[in-house]
Amino acid sequence: MTEPQQASTAPSAQLNKANGSIAIEDLHTSAARLSTAENATVDGSTDPVKTPFINPSSASKAPSAPSLTPDQATKYEKLLATATSWTTKPSSTPNTAAVPITDSDRIWLTRECLLRYLRATKWNVQEAASRLLATLTWRHEYGLESHTPEYISPENATGKQVIQGYDVAGRPCLYLNPGKQNTERSNKQVEHLVFMLERTLDLMPAGQEMLALLINFDKKMGGDRPPLWQGKQVLNILQSHYPERLGRALVINIPWVVWTFFKLINPFIDPATREKLKFDQDLRQFVPPSQLLKTHGGDINFVYDHDVYWPALNELAAKKRAMMMERWEQVGKKVGESEYYLRGGEKAVGNEAVENGHA
Repeated sequence: MTEPQQASTAPSAQLNKANGSIAIEDLHTSAARLSTAENATVDGSTDPVKTPFINPSSASKAPSAPSLTPDQATKYEKLLATATSWTTKPSSTPNTAAVPITDSDRIWLTRECLLRYLRATKWNVQEAASRLLATLTWRHEYGLESHTPEYISPENATGKQVIQGYDVAGRPCLYLNPGKQNTERSNKQVEHLVFMLERTLDLMPAGQEMLALLINFDKKMGGDRPPLWQGKQVLNILQSHYPERLGRALVINIPWVVWTFFKLINPFIDPATREKLKFDQDLRQFVPPSQLLKTHGGDINFVYDHDVYWPALNELAAKKRAMMMERWEQVGKKVGESEYYLRGGEKAVGNEAVENGHA
């Protein structure tokens, strides 16, 4: 097994605070060199770890995708034909012109994406199509592509959200640390969470569609808790625009005020999401200790240094997005392309037929 390089020989990452850009001594080459190493990080750091792990641990195994029934395959083909025909996405504002569908929209409309919306609507093709269009409109009007690393950076200065490691199913882990809150309550805090969700999706390995949330309500939180409006807004975004994306939510160190908060928002949580919530359990059974932070019972001594972690995370995510776009263009820029292929797998829908319900 190849050992990860020591931090002393790895490229250093430095944030240009004037414009938020990253200056790294060939980070792309470094990432490629370390990509096959067990528990390799972007900058090669080991103790302490300061940047994201590049790949899941060998202890992580993603489950196989289930095959589609003939009825499900027929409904998928109907939804695919509908989505392929779209040239515009509607505005949520009455009497406002529709906006053209872009390549960013088309690459988002993958085979797996369409199937997620079908499952979320219990295989109702018309409802799935309506929800897909609503999400395309939301992504445009919410301004996802305008939420740059530089814009979001102040929200994450204390490391209150960290993407690090993968759980036992190969899901990338997004750590939420409310005790490190550093800004006043505002809509930008929600934008920050959405930004980190998007980056977590960027880091997914081929064959994985879901993420894991690890929420640590440490004692520093005191008597504070998120306002109900913010909790409902986040839930609405997750359930409406990220269906079938949450694999597991692991919550630890829960003070009584947060229990009260969960009771208040519980009626707004759909049953499928509620079943994925786990409270105050041993996280080592859900995340390999070699990729679980010590603060959560794991073996990783992780130190958050914003000037190192933030540019490294965003550069790695940008590289993975660029790879997906390049692979998508190579096979014909199809709506309904396979995420498995786009993330590095071998079979593309654009070039080969789908067999047995698998892309």
